[in-house]
Amino acid sequence: MIVYLDSMIVIYLMEGPDPFRVKAKDRIDQLVAAGDEAAVSDLTRLECRVKPIRLGDASLLADYDAFFDAPDLLKFALPGSVFERATGIRAQYGFRLADSLNLAAAVEHGAARFLTNDVQLRQFPDVTVEILT
Repeated sequence: MIVYLDSMIVIYLMEGPDPFRVKAKDRIDQLVAAGDEAAVSDLTRLECRVKPIRLGDASLLADYDAFFDAPDLLKFALPGSVFERATGIRAQYGFRLADSLNLAAAVEHGAARFLTNDVQLRQFPDVTVEILT
């Protein structure tokens, strides 16, 4: 099963305070142990790398780059079909642009699950939304 990681899940994993960092790590470890594949998009990478670049934190940026360069991490592109689906999601549900694009990327690339901390996204029916608690 493919599990799309929302940007905040990756941020929690890389730099989040406890207990969020521990919860994100434990959940991702469970997914890997079950044979599931984690996935992100170019948007996830963008959102995660802004803070370390803004702060000039080369160490944190290197940590993110290593995470995103991992060979077992699926990387989803954002072709026009993702933007078309995101437009419909944003219009129908009123989600923020980044949330709509991330959900659209997950659906367009066949992810079975979308791991997030945003409870508002639970109402989206086209992919199973799992809230990290």
